[in-house]
Amino acid sequence: MAELRVENVSLSFGGVQALAGVSFATVPGEILAIIGPNGAGKTSLLNAVSGVYRPQRGRITFDGHDLTRLAPHRIAALGLARTFQNIALFKGMTVLENLLLGRHVRSHAGTLACCAYWGRAQREESAQRAVVEEIIDFLEIEPIRRKVSGALPLGLQKRVELGRALALQPKVLLLDEPMSGMNQEEKESMARFILDANEERGITTILIEHDMGVVMDLSHRLVVLDHGEKIAEGSPATIRNDPRVIKAYLGSSAESLAGSTASGRP
Repeated sequence: MAELRVENVSLSFGGVQALAGVSFATVPGEILAIIGPNGAGKTSLLNAVSGVYRPQRGRITFDGHDLTRLAPHRIAALGLARTFQNIALFKGMTVLENLLLGRHVRSHAGTLACCAYWGRAQREESAQRAVVEEIIDFLEIEPIRRKVSGALPLGLQKRVELGRALALQPKVLLLDEPMSGMNQEEKESMARFILDANEERGITTILIEHDMGVVMDLSHRLVVLDHGEKIAEGSPATIRNDPRVIKAYLGSSAESLAGSTASGRP
């Protein structure tokens, strides 16, 4: 199973230092949470890993490949899929069409074959649809498969975006605040799908989430950022009692980092 390594990565925008020498490595098959106060650099880190940003210093490697200067579509083809803090669905397309777009980097038939819809193109489309239909069943979204994505409630749009990422059949899944804006019931459903994807499909998951109950319930390990620097790394039990982490959260108590949800890991 592939390992993602972030080594001494620094990223700045003019005079703003978004990341300052951040390093960590995933353990294959784990759920790794990246937490920190607003502006800590969490999304910037995911953007660097997925190729949206190019760090000025440091190195990011995955499965023997150097990702530091690769384009996002090439990184996706290697097996890294992501969701976005602000939903990035094609709002005018159906749920099924959005999920099929998640298979785009896995398609190899030429333009002529696709236009004529014969031979390899026809076989590929059947295979792609089979993968997508399985994802639809997994996420329990069969009733909305033909609905326009932009007309769906926020919780279902988030689930569709997770489905599009899973349709890539990734080795590593990057989730940027997958539960923001959800009510408690929606959070519990999303937590269950993330946990099932990790345990049943063996997908290594990197999770950014502000709900500390969800983070502590789902994660095997946490990396904590503050002002672009890594200030702590360890198990949930270690992190919830780390004085540097408590201070970074502006005096929040250890109990506030130890909350749980009904969807928690047994």
